[in-house]
Amino acid sequence: SFEDLFQSVKAIEFEQFIGEKNAFPVKGYSLNSDLHSVPDCQSIIKKAVVERLKSKYGVSWFDESAAVIQIQFSILKNKVNVYLDTSGIGLHKRGYRRNSNDAPIKETLAAGIIDLARVRSDSIVCDPFCGSGTILIESALKALKIAPGINRRFAAEKWECFNEQIWRDERTRAIDLVDREAKFEGIGFDIDDAAVALTLDNAKKAGIKSRIKIEQADITKFRQPQGSIVICNPPYGERMLELREAEEIYRKMGKVLMTGGGNSSYIISPHEEFQSFFGKNAKKRRKLYNGMIKCQLYMYFK
Repeated sequence: SFEDLFQSVKAIEFEQFIGEKNAFPVKGYSLNSDLHSVPDCQSIIKKAVVERLKSKYGVSWFDESAAVIQIQFSILKNKVNVYLDTSGIGLHKRGYRRNSNDAPIKETLAAGIIDLARVRSDSIVCDPFCGSGTILIESALKALKIAPGINRRFAAEKWECFNEQIWRDERTRAIDLVDREAKFEGIGFDIDDAAVALTLDNAKKAGIKSRIKIEQADITKFRQPQGSIVICNPPYGERMLELREAEEIYRKMGKVLMTGGGNSSYIISPHEEFQSFFGKNAKKRRKLYNGMIKCQLYMYFK
């Protein structure tokens, strides 16, 4: 009931985090629950927090002029979770990709695939469809042990309940952990010269531009270097003409990948017949979503 929600939220010790001047907006969702009206739930939770803080600070009004401490809630099958958003903008936004092409892969998804591909400090990673450079940049960050998000800020950095020195110390520690002796090399290609420029710009923002080489070239010109790993997110094609073009790209990929000494290839595609066009069956496959598109990661290795 709303009374249950009010009393349970009011019992939380929000004063440990929210100061007298902090803004504390509320947002969330409700699924398969008796309390299905999200605006009503927002209102009840806000009122409960206000009542809690009024009793702790001895005030009747909050101007909410200081840093934002976002309260979020989820109600699923009548079970309520209330939490504080310490990050702000989504964690997939690392801080280096202020610009991107039309269909960029999320940084976190790229990082997960890179883990599956077992990228190491001495790996050579190739992306023949580099786009905005996300896969190559995330590979370099992994290989050089550069902390994800080292170039961005987090909402909780402005919270008065945390000592600012903690953030400075942790950033310093993260910088000290960078492996500057790593022999990693990233090699990228894209048929679009604007994508080449975009990748170089983002790599510069990420601080790893010296570790990658980018060329404007068609997939047919690609030759996989000895011992290298290909990780790529080729064009999908959602309309019929684009789909046929994507299928032709898959055929071309099958002729040039895993040749010339390349060890492995990790390819994202939503096409259920990808393997038949590529000409080889993957050793392993893993289901994933690239945004809202259901895809598979086709994993080829020797």
